Amino acid sequence: MTCKNCNTEVNLKFCPECGQPANLKRIDGHYILHEIEHVLHFERGILYTISELLTKPGQNIRNYLTENRSRLIKPIIFIILTSLIYTLVSHFFHIEEEYVQHNALGNSSIGTILNWMQNNYGYASILMGIFIAIWLKVFFKKYGYNIYELLIMLCFVQGISMLIYAFFGILEGIFTIKLFSVAGILGLVYTTWACGNFFEKRKIGNYLKSLLSILLGLITFNLIIIIVGLLFDRLTK
Repeated sequence: MTCKNCNTEVNLKFCPECGQPANLKRIDGHYILHEIEHVLHFERGILYTISELLTKPGQNIRNYLTENRSRLIKPIIFIILTSLIYTLVSHFFHIEEEYVQHNALGNSSIGTILNWMQNNYGYASILMGIFIAIWLKVFFKKYGYNIYELLIMLCFVQGISMLIYAFFGILEGIFTIKLFSVAGILGLVYTTWACGNFFEKRKIGNYLKSLLSILLGLITFNLIIIIVGLLFDRLTK
């Protein structure tokens, strides 16, 4: 028998080269339940990931980068999934309509970009993370993390921020109490704390540099949007 994935000869239940099962079981109800259980697993699924990132973000993300990548959910999937949750909550309760208005920008390219960001917050978060990661690299150069490792760290951290926004969005939608601005403050506080905790939790200066990196990253990102929007309008008019 040969493996259907890599064509290696197989004499056992699993391929010795790629680990693919020799015989795939047919998808049935048990398979679906197993997949749901795997996603929600408290020891290595999304609930475990959320719990660990809320309590010990620095330690768990460092472990993911250098030791064990099987216990936490994949970072890109995590931020897209959490951003999807936030987007659904925002659209269902119309949260951002009360806080974010782009009417003054009319049909400009800047307004179009900002509307796209509002409707695709998962992708926008990754883009913002690139600029935050650049500033983190500047301020925390001595720790030796490359830009890609910092982006992975930010995917986890920003994913939790999305869940904070979603949680307060649900509360605001149910109780009609203005809470979303509180979510913004808590999201910034968590992001600052988690980034500082990632590098070295006992150094107060790391938290200040993390906050500065986040603010500079957001400012840089918005400046890029303005420049690109203005250039595009100038070239097309």
